[in-house]
Amino acid sequence: MDPLSDVLSLLKPHAYVSSGFDAGGEWAVQFGDQHKLIKCYAVVSGDCWLTVEGVADAVRLVTGDCFVLPTGRPFRLGSSIDGPAVGAGEIFPAARRGGVVTLNGGGGLLLVGSRFGVKGSHADMLLGLLPPIVHIHEQPEQAALRWSVEQMMKELREEQPGNALVAQHLAHMMLVQALRVHLDTGGSDRVGWFFSLADKQLGAAIKAIHAQPAYQWTLQELGAIAGMSRSTFALRFKERVGEPPMQYVARWRMLLACDRLENSSDPVATVAASLGYESESAFSTAFKRVMGCSPRQYGRLRKADSETSSIPANSLSHERRSDCDNGSRRIQHTIAVAAPGGRLASDQRPAPASDSR
Repeated sequence: MDPLSDVLSLLKPHAYVSSGFDAGGEWAVQFGDQHKLIKCYAVVSGDCWLTVEGVADAVRLVTGDCFVLPTGRPFRLGSSIDGPAVGAGEIFPAARRGGVVTLNGGGGLLLVGSRFGVKGSHADMLLGLLPPIVHIHEQPEQAALRWSVEQMMKELREEQPGNALVAQHLAHMMLVQALRVHLDTGGSDRVGWFFSLADKQLGAAIKAIHAQPAYQWTLQELGAIAGMSRSTFALRFKERVGEPPMQYVARWRMLLACDRLENSSDPVATVAASLGYESESAFSTAFKRVMGCSPRQYGRLRKADSETSSIPANSLSHERRSDCDNGSRRIQHTIAVAAPGGRLASDQRPAPASDSR
């Protein structure tokens, strides 16, 4: 797979909820930390402002626009940029089937969308690779994403056989559609792992790392793939991606290891060998350096979580984190819809965080 597909496949969407939001008059809603939640929305009618924590500029949303919030940061929707906001928890009660949440009688903005959780204690790392806002305001990209949102709502509403699998595929489709558009638009000066995929030289190196994560990569080899000298490649990679190349190699290996430890019964030694480590101890040292605990501790914690935790769709924000994870406003509401070949690598080189609406 390509690097973006690799990252999205590890996120494993689940716990889907689809809903509508109808607001009128002067209004604003503040949404808290969306821990491990990704939201995809389409503006059916009206307009509003979107602000996301950590993003300097507010985004103006108008009829037809679609937007995705992949990183789970707190955000605010409102008829204006400033002014007081009601907390989302005050107007979005525990989700149940049917309806649209209405604020101040509605009529000013109609928003429909879906949100879904992502699994794994490593999800925060993966989500951190993605942009905080994906704003789609051009045709035909709007139509493609809006179709996916509407299909997700239909699947969750009708509960046909196989709808869980269809919802999972639609969640991935919405993300990929939105991220592709975002990657193809804007200038070439944007930084971060996601935008580096569009850089022909750095993208080639990242693709090679993902294609052979067990290979004992060197700066010289990666630089050659990128068509740069060793020193130029190392400097540009760190400037654009945000970390040194070999640190990225190590971190990607550990994310793959987390997935194996969570979703397979493979012993640690097998996982270590599959990622190119010459010994289990070398792998364990590298894993603890990146993840903060040993592979065996991580595996036990993940197994305990899966056996004792059952997270309902309307309480994702209360999901347990393991030790390894570092009144004047008139409100009417109807509850939102809810859905039930190279050299092997050794250890020494790779390593030189709501509400649920």
